[in-house]
Amino acid sequence: MKKRKVDNLLALAVLSVIVERPMHRYEIAQTLRDRGKDHDMTIKWGSLYTVVQNMAKVGFLEVVGSEREGARPERVIYQITDAGRAEMADWTRELLSTPEPEQHRFVAGLSILAVLPPGEVIELLGKRLDALEQTIGTVRRELDELSATLPRLFIVETEFGVAMLEAEAAWTRSLRDELTEGTFPGLAQWREWHDRGMRQSEVAELVERGMAES
Repeated sequence: MKKRKVDNLLALAVLSVIVERPMHRYEIAQTLRDRGKDHDMTIKWGSLYTVVQNMAKVGFLEVVGSEREGARPERVIYQITDAGRAEMADWTRELLSTPEPEQHRFVAGLSILAVLPPGEVIELLGKRLDALEQTIGTVRRELDELSATLPRLFIVETEFGVAMLEAEAAWTRSLRDELTEGTFPGLAQWREWHDRGMRQSEVAELVERGMAES
């Protein structure tokens, strides 16, 4: 992955809205919130001021004026530069074309699930499925609402989010079914470990092995 002058996805989010017209930081933040960009990428709102300043420093944004309303502090207005447009396009190309490994808390749990008895794992996976199905329902309703007002071009990221949730739910359901039906390889040994009481050394060994492979 290319090293970016401002290596923070919030910078890309800012460029994606300020490309429309000059804005001050408060307007940038409100536009990002209105469009749900905090659902598409991790945004730390407290970093917005620093990110905007850094982008101006490296030439992606430039100051074009300021405004003041009543007793409020003066608001500096920025616009995107040609360099900022080029950075936005190049970064978008990279994100669309180049897969990058991402950390996932579920993967961490799966890597050491042997420390729990199979029966408990089945129950926990069932709870996860319930939560996933609720989330899928919520996001699908949001997608339907967005589809009524926006072209598909601007909601494909929400479609992708639904697809990823549905894929996770399908895989989780498959794993739970294997455990429930007794077809999961090594299930008898796994259950035996817990039936006789796993020694602390065995638990530690399983955790270390799982973490090393995750």
